[in-house]
Amino acid sequence: MINEFKQYLKKTEFFDNSSNTEVSEYKHQDILSLEGFRKASKEITSWNEYKQTPLVSLDDLAKQTGVSKLFYKNEHYRFALKSFKALGGAYAVANLLIGQLKEAGIEANSNDLLSGKYIDITNKITVSCATDGNHGKSVAWGASVFGCNCEIFIHNHVSVSREEEIAKYGAIMHRVAGNYDDSVHEAARVASLNGFFTVSDTSYEGYTEVPKDVMQGYTVMVDEALKQMGEKPTHVFLQGGVGGMAAAVVSFIHETYGKEAPIFVMIEPTNADCLLQSARNGKPTVVHGELDTVMAGLSCGEVSLLAWSILEHTTKGFFSIPDEPIAKVMQYLANLEEPVVAGESAVAGLAGYMITQFDEQYRKALKIDENSKILFLGTEGDTDAVVYEKMVGKSSREVLKA
Repeated sequence: MINEFKQYLKKTEFFDNSSNTEVSEYKHQDILSLEGFRKASKEITSWNEYKQTPLVSLDDLAKQTGVSKLFYKNEHYRFALKSFKALGGAYAVANLLIGQLKEAGIEANSNDLLSGKYIDITNKITVSCATDGNHGKSVAWGASVFGCNCEIFIHNHVSVSREEEIAKYGAIMHRVAGNYDDSVHEAARVASLNGFFTVSDTSYEGYTEVPKDVMQGYTVMVDEALKQMGEKPTHVFLQGGVGGMAAAVVSFIHETYGKEAPIFVMIEPTNADCLLQSARNGKPTVVHGELDTVMAGLSCGEVSLLAWSILEHTTKGFFSIPDEPIAKVMQYLANLEEPVVAGESAVAGLAGYMITQFDEQYRKALKIDENSKILFLGTEGDTDAVVYEKMVGKSSREVLKA
């Protein structure tokens, strides 16, 4: 099976960031920290229906690719949202509401919000954001369970099924002409005009505090994965996007292990490789155009400034890959003896790994060998059920039933 991926090497681009990678102690506690993780974990693990998601060992694939172990964190089972995003947007919504209550002289926590204790205050607050799908769904879900209003902005390439998934949590939906970055700017404009509170997963000049909460929520997933592994990974393959998820993973692992931290590798779609281009140019770089990719959650042209400050000196390799292998990886996971439902953005890291193993120069640059223990964060399940069934050939229900 792995031989099928060799054909994609010619469409893969690589930037070796080794000369800019610092092997040092973690220094970004002002953005993300283990202390912040402990606060986030206390809140999130108290929510109804919280449970850790599975970590899957891909033993056969490890053997085929000549490494010791491969681990895939399966976020299909994260709350009712089938995505790690449930940990970020909803946590940021809760923190925002708790902060607003504190300004009114009220000390509250997540459980107070869940019980509706202060609904007469929180139902006068509106949160909003732009989204490719999963983040907006998390914000809308958070607004519905914690008791405030929500307006979500999506762009032209967001599918109708993703729009409907968000709207079912009571959010008012706005479709914006253009790409993801256009929807970000429009959401910020309308929020400023109407007094909404923006809960974005990307940071920009003058807007940094809420994205810190979003990213900090993601670290709960990382903590689970490391405990489930029971050992330190030698490598972590990450999906791109604006960089928020990747920065959360890198920050947690880097602060935990310091100079002994693993090698981090970034994978992005060819048409939305803003992190690779930023690494190449040595500064945050905007990728223009439609940003059209089947990896819908990674269709981003502007990096999060906070995320980039963590990633620029810690990520050893940056790859961009074509869309074609994504369905094959989804199908591979769906047909395992214990099947895994993985969405199109979730498998980017694994797809990048499967392609790059055919180039000895890549393996050498990344120090991948028979002793390597590699972690992948499978960030979503079938969050777009229509697209999933089209790409895999059967629904997630059929996959899991089999």
